[in-house]
Amino acid sequence: MSLTSRFVTHEVENQPVPLRDYNVWETDTALREAVAREGADWAGEHLAEYGALAGGRLVDAGFQANENRPKLRAFDRYGRRIDEVEFHPAYHELMAEAMKYGMNGFAWRNANRAGAHVARAAVMYVGSQADAGVGCPMSMTHAAIPALRHNPALADKWVPKLISTEYDPRSVPMEQKKGCTIGMGMTEKQGGSDVRANTTRAIRQADGSYELVGHKWFFSAPMCDAHLVLAQAQGGLSCFLVPRFRPDGSRNAVEIQRLKDKLGDWSNASSEVEFQGAFGELVGEEGRGVATIIEMVALTRLDCMTGSASQMRQALVQALHHAGQRMAFGKLLIDQPLMRNVLADLALESEAAIALTLRVARAIDGASRDAHEAALARIATAIGKYWICKRTPPFVNEAQECLGGIGYVEETMMPRLYRQAPLNSIWEGSGNIQCLDVLRALAREPETREALFAELAAAGGRDRHYDAALARLPCLLEDAATLEYRSRAVVERTALLLQAAVLLRAGQEEIAAAFCRSRLAGEHGLAFGTLGPDAPVALLIGRAMATAA
Repeated sequence: MSLTSRFVTHEVENQPVPLRDYNVWETDTALREAVAREGADWAGEHLAEYGALAGGRLVDAGFQANENRPKLRAFDRYGRRIDEVEFHPAYHELMAEAMKYGMNGFAWRNANRAGAHVARAAVMYVGSQADAGVGCPMSMTHAAIPALRHNPALADKWVPKLISTEYDPRSVPMEQKKGCTIGMGMTEKQGGSDVRANTTRAIRQADGSYELVGHKWFFSAPMCDAHLVLAQAQGGLSCFLVPRFRPDGSRNAVEIQRLKDKLGDWSNASSEVEFQGAFGELVGEEGRGVATIIEMVALTRLDCMTGSASQMRQALVQALHHAGQRMAFGKLLIDQPLMRNVLADLALESEAAIALTLRVARAIDGASRDAHEAALARIATAIGKYWICKRTPPFVNEAQECLGGIGYVEETMMPRLYRQAPLNSIWEGSGNIQCLDVLRALAREPETREALFAELAAAGGRDRHYDAALARLPCLLEDAATLEYRSRAVVERTALLLQAAVLLRAGQEEIAAAFCRSRLAGEHGLAFGTLGPDAPVALLIGRAMATAA
């Protein structure tokens, strides 16, 4: 026996090969169908290009960016205050590709084409599967455009650089940059989602600008070139654009106190800041800060749905890839009956998530042209944001379990996805805020109720379980005295009906029927993997697992 062979303890076998170099777009049947259904199939070539990167070299960049978290450099080596955030080159690579493919500006650069917001949501869905850390600055940059248009002069100056395809991470005044990003500073320690409790003051100056004094408990993406900030002016809570540099080129008086030590979202930076007489420019009117920012919030809430649906898809991809190669008890995992139930159930949930997300994106896209779409967007965004983001953490955990112990190990993507999963249900208003927003819309904007029921009625007559559930919905909205208390149950049921409605009209009858039986008719348990024996398991897995081929 040779010395070498004496120390050969085992061969590595029955382990999947790493998932590499697949196309996130081309291997996702449900995504491609939804993009075409909602009017954006013209963007297919663009999405295919980005999809190859998102399933290729950007995967490694995602790992590197999370292993090397951003660092605060408050001072230069000589003690001068600089308030800069240092990122690993991999994060810059992810950001560069995100801007190149339009996560920040694709919808605005194609605003004359129907389906532009659908296509842009698909861009985010594709790119976020490599890493979700770019989603925060890209979402805010994209969503800031409608708010900035309340101040035409500011919009003329900033918008061309915010929708640029060129990423420019330099810490210099925006006039010197090829492309810019924008963040948000809304919440404070004492208020959280109750922004009317904000105490940051905005003092009008003789030249019409403002000086801001106060703090922000969450100042998202502090490396951005400017932030939209809510502060109390003489006329009430108002919205301001606060750039990193003053008009004279000097550093603005926004001091980063620390970077947040977060559960997840490690590649991206979040911070706490103090305004010490920071320069700001009014966006909209004094006292109309919430109204000014509301269009931005609608778009970032859609991005919460998109990001969560993207995480579901990537978790499913990892589970399918593993189960398609790993043997247990004489069979591949993917051929074991109970595992097939779990995987099919996850695939069904993933299909429903992207289907509703892109339907809401089409409503937002058509809001300026169609009253029904505008009203539907108003209420369906809050409904979808609540439900899809709520479903993501248990979904990712179930997918993680499909990998067994290795799914708990950082060398796989699963722990990162698991840490990321709760974020979108908190960001842009937690679950309770979404439910209260739905009730507010139903009570104060009757056109939203009309649009909601018209959308649901359009899918009627296709499935008896759906029809029965829809008939019960008006009863759930009665008894105003307990409606707020029951609002989570009401919004959950409404979300399921909306998902079912999109699937029923999509033409995949077996999938829609399985969704209605399991989610609406009670033929499902509280955990994934509890589909009934009539579920189209082979169809669901086959549609979902093109990636594993």
